[in-house]
Amino acid sequence: MSFFGMDCVRKKERELERKLRANDREYNLSFKYATNAIKTSKYNFFTFLPLNLFEQFQRIANAYFMFLLVLQVIPQISSLSWFTTVVPLVLVLSVTAAKDATDDINRHRSDNQVNNRRAEVLIDRKLRSEKWMNVQVGDIIKLENNQFVTADLLLLSSSEPLNLVYIETAELDGETNLKVKQALTVTGDLGDDIEKLADFNGEVRCEPPNNRLDRFAGTLTYTGQKYPLDNEKILLRGCTLRNTEWCFGLVLFGGPETKLMQNCGKSTFKRTSIDRLMNVLVLCIFGFLAIMCTVLAVGNYFWELNEGSQFIVFLPRQDGNKAAFSSFLTFWSYVIILNTVVPISLYVSVEIIRLGNSFYIDWDRKMYYARNDTPAEARTTTLNEELGQIKYVFSDKTGTLTQNIMTFNKCSINGKSYGDVYDYTGQRLEITEHTDTVDFSFNQLADPRFVFHDHALVEAVKLENPEVHAFFRLLALCHTVMAEEKKEGEIFYQAQSPDEGALVTAARNFGFVFRSRTPDSVSIMEMGKQCSYELLAILDFNNVRKRMSVIVRSPEGKLSLYCKGADTIIYERLHQSCSKLMDVTTEHLNEFAGEGLRTLVLAYKDLDEEYFNQWQQRHHEASTDLDDRESKLDQLYEEIEKDLLLLGATAIEDKLQDGVPQTIEQLSKADIKIWVLTGDKQETAENIGYSCNLLQEEMNEVFIVSGNSPEDVRQELRNARTSMKPDAVEDSVFLPERTLGKSVKVLTDEVVNGEYGLVINGHSLAYALEHSMELEFLRTACMCKAVICCRVTPLQKAQVVQLVKKYKQAVTLAIGDGANDVSMIKAAHIGVGISGQEGMQAVLSSDYSFAQFRFLQRLLLVHGRWSYLRMCKFLRYFFYKNFTFTFVHFWYAFFCGFSAQTVYDEWFITLYNLMYTALPVLGMSLFDQDVNDVWSFQHPQLYVPGQLNLYFSKKAFFKCALHSVYSSLVLFFIPYLAMCNTVRDDGKDVADYQSFALLTQTCLLFAVSIQLSFEMTYWTAVNTFFVLGSLAMYFAVTFTMYSNGMFLMLPSAFPFIGAARNSLNQPNVWLTILLTSILCVLPVVTYRFLLIQLCPTINDKVMFKVRQAKATPPPPTRRTRIRRTSSRRSGYAFSHAQGYGDLVTSGRFLRRPAVSRSSGFTHIGRTTTGFSPMGRSAGYSPTGRLQNAKVPDVEVTSLQMYRTIKDPAL
Repeated sequence: MSFFGMDCVRKKERELERKLRANDREYNLSFKYATNAIKTSKYNFFTFLPLNLFEQFQRIANAYFMFLLVLQVIPQISSLSWFTTVVPLVLVLSVTAAKDATDDINRHRSDNQVNNRRAEVLIDRKLRSEKWMNVQVGDIIKLENNQFVTADLLLLSSSEPLNLVYIETAELDGETNLKVKQALTVTGDLGDDIEKLADFNGEVRCEPPNNRLDRFAGTLTYTGQKYPLDNEKILLRGCTLRNTEWCFGLVLFGGPETKLMQNCGKSTFKRTSIDRLMNVLVLCIFGFLAIMCTVLAVGNYFWELNEGSQFIVFLPRQDGNKAAFSSFLTFWSYVIILNTVVPISLYVSVEIIRLGNSFYIDWDRKMYYARNDTPAEARTTTLNEELGQIKYVFSDKTGTLTQNIMTFNKCSINGKSYGDVYDYTGQRLEITEHTDTVDFSFNQLADPRFVFHDHALVEAVKLENPEVHAFFRLLALCHTVMAEEKKEGEIFYQAQSPDEGALVTAARNFGFVFRSRTPDSVSIMEMGKQCSYELLAILDFNNVRKRMSVIVRSPEGKLSLYCKGADTIIYERLHQSCSKLMDVTTEHLNEFAGEGLRTLVLAYKDLDEEYFNQWQQRHHEASTDLDDRESKLDQLYEEIEKDLLLLGATAIEDKLQDGVPQTIEQLSKADIKIWVLTGDKQETAENIGYSCNLLQEEMNEVFIVSGNSPEDVRQELRNARTSMKPDAVEDSVFLPERTLGKSVKVLTDEVVNGEYGLVINGHSLAYALEHSMELEFLRTACMCKAVICCRVTPLQKAQVVQLVKKYKQAVTLAIGDGANDVSMIKAAHIGVGISGQEGMQAVLSSDYSFAQFRFLQRLLLVHGRWSYLRMCKFLRYFFYKNFTFTFVHFWYAFFCGFSAQTVYDEWFITLYNLMYTALPVLGMSLFDQDVNDVWSFQHPQLYVPGQLNLYFSKKAFFKCALHSVYSSLVLFFIPYLAMCNTVRDDGKDVADYQSFALLTQTCLLFAVSIQLSFEMTYWTAVNTFFVLGSLAMYFAVTFTMYSNGMFLMLPSAFPFIGAARNSLNQPNVWLTILLTSILCVLPVVTYRFLLIQLCPTINDKVMFKVRQAKATPPPPTRRTRIRRTSSRRSGYAFSHAQGYGDLVTSGRFLRRPAVSRSSGFTHIGRTTTGFSPMGRSAGYSPTGRLQNAKVPDVEVTSLQMYRTIKDPAL
């Protein structure tokens, strides 16, 4: 069933065009559009049992054991009781069903929580509170401030001027900055008049449901006229209404047909690579079982022909029971006896191990985020070992790698750098949490959250340095930020990007406070003085220009152009007189970029009145031209934005989440490739890549793919591939190296000399993902150490993940925190959700969740690696002990006339996997670890064997099988020869069936227990108790069941009377047990010794270091500071789309002023500006020394030094 619900399934024809009529449910119901209910659950009360059993019996082993159960109820075939199969099978099915039911109940609760939200719907000319699930296409609903958008709506009217609304789209694209939407004027006139809205009968024709978040096309027909509809008039489900008292909207798409849900992708049933390998191995085992049974059946046929006639006297045959029919029955009898090669307890044990390792993740305090009280959570219990095999990590950026918090950190003004702190000797100090901050208390309009440490910049502002004033005046004027002041002095900024907000906030704190704007003016407070600048033009930002400018007229009548943008772009437009200043500023930019800061260059020029009037006329003509408007405007912008004068540069820190660079470095050392898939702009993503060590200056080259046509993209990919691997030119046809089956193609990793990065834009990625180019893109990308995909849609994120899954034999992980990451999380083998600022959609769709990206390294390098190691050890040992157990039956068949008799006592067969060997192997699988978490972090290379499937594979499986064959030969023939023609001390014969069975099964239990001891590398009291306790349990149960009392109670159930007492008191029996156990493990010990000496693995080397460290305690380690590397480039995140310049100049987004404004400054000394040019308020003493400078901690080595440090003068 599709993830999007039953409504989509019921549609017989694909919808080509949507038609709907407002306030007319009867008309709209005729099209059978989906309701607004969503459904992510898989079962209901009636379908759970059949569907769940159907899913479980898709496991080959479960179907196999059901078949065995049918065989065991046939008396002529079965030599074992039916309960030996039915009890474990029911237990497995019940445990799995209970787990699946719990997971689905949680999904039901999540669905109900969303579907039962309330919305005000206009029904029968009244606003009624309805559940979201009852909202239908064509309904008119009312939204209020801070409410989620119920469905995909056509905006009709709002409380704001000019019918604008402000929405937050974090759930869709990960951006937390507000977007502006505007209704049509004809619908905006409806206002909040319920009668007018109830009479509204407009008809909408629009595109069918799709996943395109960035476009919409349709028409509204109302009062006989048609009005075009575009994306600016649509409110999408998942958005949140902000700073808007109310708005009304017309429902266009509901529930599964909304763009948010269309981008969510399908829910898939995830299985680990070990699960898939086990299915293949189980098929191989079935084939091997059939061969063994056939061999034994043929043996029975010839035995019946040659030897069977001699036993007719006391074993008479039934009429017609010929040798052929006897061999046929023998075949099925041995199918039952030898079924332990795939024991049902295997799957019970696997589920218990996975559950236990999931609890470790839930209980890990080192993955607990105290600030938000958020622990790590394993939301699924079936994928733990897959965490130890991850090769590709696909990560969102906003909110995942970063906190999406920008801070003004440093700046360069007229060749002087500000932002660093120095001590009295001139040495630069490291800024920490305890470093003194600038006191902005003199400025009542300052943002109390703003932090700056360099007092010199405040001093320069107070001294009225003209360049410093011009610098902050530019920041206060050159932007499209919206200001909201509900209370006097409490200003809130809504910016297109966090960068703009950070720059305007910095100007505010340094005395240049942006207060308000109108379509043709900007009001700021300059050093306590109210100033109004006439806004003449906004030269808006786009991806090609990489800069924005404003042209303003000052209160004195002076015309100026202020510009900010990428350094390379601004430098090309500077006046030649700025060459020296440009060199100094470049040095500062390199320093800022080296610290991982996002840089931006500021410049200005004064304009001639006559020239500007001519330019303004041409600008107006170009802006109203419908043909080639954009190129004409760009030409005009180029004309006026030249001969600029350099003011300086800003350095903004996009705060990464704690530990992100270290985490990425660790994952890279573990040979995990990280791809960042973000909806953000290219420059922003690039700078974050450098900040978090994903991209590094030491890389040979970072390729940029930004072609606007398939041919350009293909050529750029080929050029990149040629640079990395020159001989790749000859490889013009991209064919897969291997083909598995008819449709699965696997690309192998290509060796490249050097390290490379790849950055590709969303429009170029769309071409690269086409079928004709996807292999070329994948090969090029996989040759790079890091890949960043910018401006991608949620669906493109999923397509990239699916492409890697399709052609690379590797395990993928996707991590994100927003609804725009859901499709990517579901597409990957492992989905990780971060519970952050962007809702819980990603968490609800994930397999694992936590609060910080840095916890990913612990999830993979510790929990994932341990889980994989434990599971592989478990499987190797489990197959070994059961193959050994089963093969003994095979050898015994040649000595019992192929009569399908068992070697062991029936109770031993029942309890072998259930009691005698269950707890020891579970103890190993839950507690074992090769090295602890500290060594795992110190040596991330330990993770690589999991990626290569070295611990458990087909090769490892066949090694176990060969070892089992050898052990079974020893376990059968050593006891057989030891008991053959042997007598007791009293002269009595001991070579009876019961004594032989007891000796063989005791040897088996000791051999597998010793083998387990060699497998374990981390012994605990629990492991020791399980191993010794199981052996003790065996002897206790054996002596009890073979006692006289049990025989007298149930003679047919306990026929081995006295066998334990008579056999285990003989010295030769214990000698046989010792000899057999040594011979079983001797080849393993020898092989491992030679392997460690001649060809040690990374695990062997690290474990040797651990043993050395335990013998010699290591010296105390010093904390090292990881150096950030970056490239000098502008990381200014203007916006993901065209700026708000048109809205600003048209006045369509402006609020009416709510309060009267005062200067907001405390007047000290100067009544005009409120500033004192010098004083302690700036953080300096009258002598000019840093007032609050701290004396660094010094080790006292003499009394004289101690007195010097204590000297008050110092």
